[in-house]
Parts: sequence; C-alpha cells; structure tokens
Amino acid sequence: MSRLDSGAPTLAVARAGESERRSTARKVARGTGQALITLGLVLLLFAIYEVYGKASAIDARQRSLSQQLDRAWATAASPTAAAPTAAAPTGQAVPDGTAFARLYLPRLGLHWVVVEGISLADIADAPGHYPETAMPGEFGNFSVAGHREPGMFWDLQRVQPGDAIVVETRTSWYVYHVTINEIVTPHSIEVIAPTPDEPGAPPDAAMLTLTTCNPKWSSSQRMIVHARLDQTTARSAGPPASLGG
Repeated sequence: MSRLDSGAPTLAVARAGESERRSTARKVARGTGQALITLGLVLLLFAIYEVYGKASAIDARQRSLSQQLDRAWATAASPTAAAPTAAAPTGQAVPDGTAFARLYLPRLGLHWVVVEGISLADIADAPGHYPETAMPGEFGNFSVAGHREPGMFWDLQRVQPGDAIVVETRTSWYVYHVTINEIVTPHSIEVIAPTPDEPGAPPDAAMLTLTTCNPKWSSSQRMIVHARLDQTTARSAGPPASLGG
C-alpha cells in the first residue's frame, strides 16, 4: 500500500468530523433563531397588550366608574337625599378611590371619570385628585395625576396653551384654559401649590393642574399642564361650547 493510500482513512474521518461539526452548528443556529423569533413574538404581543389591552381595561373600568357616578349624582339630587355637610372641608369630603367628577380634554377628544386620591390603586384606571388641593371651581389649584399610558394621558403633550379643559361635577361645568405645558423634575411639588410654582403664595385664581410621567415609558421627568378657570355654568344648562354644547 502506498503512503497516499494509507492516509485516505484518516482524511475520511477528518471530513466526517467536520461535517458533524457543521451539522451541529447549523442545529444550534437554527435553535437560536427559533428562540429569538419566539422571544420577538412574545415582546410584540406584550407591546400590543400595552397599547390595546391596557387601554381596553381602562375603558371598561371607566364605564363602570361612569355608571357609579351617574347613580351617585342621581341619588344626591333626589328630594329625599340627606343634605350635604357644608361644614366639612371640600378637599376631605370625598373618600379615597371615590368617583366625583369628569375631566374632558377636547383637544384629544377624550374624557375620564376622576377619583379621589393618587395611590397606585386609585389611579390604576382613572385620573386621581391630589388630596388637600382645591376642588373644581375653587380658588386654589385643582390638581390631578394620571398615568402616561394609552387610554390615559398618553398624548398630553398635544394639549397646549389656549386649549380648553372642562370639568363636570354634579352641579356645574367648569371651563379652564391652558396657560402652560412644561417639563419638570419628579420632585417639583411646587407645581401643585395653591398658586402653581409659587409655594406659600395665597391663591388669587381658580387653577387646574394635570401631572403625568415624561417621556413616554419613563418616570425620569414630569409633564405638567396648568390651566386657569374662565367659565362656570350650571350643569342643568348643558355642556359648554367647547364640548359642542
């Protein structure tokens, strides 16, 4: 047997080993690719849920809160209803988590029932009123927090100076007009002071402040919308012109 012939089996084994290694590499690559595709699909489904699922959940909860509010207002308007305790401080008269008003942003074509309180449970599916700040129409700063998520204050950046913000209570319509939309730090609590951005100053107007996280999907900043009360009408007169009334 020649030297050339004697080396043939070794070469065949080497080629077989190389073929096996390539086959294994292809299987690993195929498996990794399938895992990445699966992960991508999971992330896509999660993103779809964040955009549509949570918005749907908020809508469902808002419908329930709206029905509760209508029943409460109807009961309060009943001739047999007990008279309210006028001596109770307005900002403390509403228990946490209780629906008490509606908030309309005509620029966005959206509206929500507002609840008392800003805990995570309170504002999970509704804007929440900061306790101890003014109530709608009062001198001071009616301040409301909402999540920066689809179905809530997602597009609050579109609300700009001059835009109307309307608040509906059991007895009245309040039309505010935006004075500023600004970005502040999460620690800028002066934005909800009775006179916004002037802590310690006595209020000289009825103001409204909306707060939410900024930018979207982050809580590193806060977006703040301030508005001043321009018009008050009886609820029985129907919605104001800014709502098509």
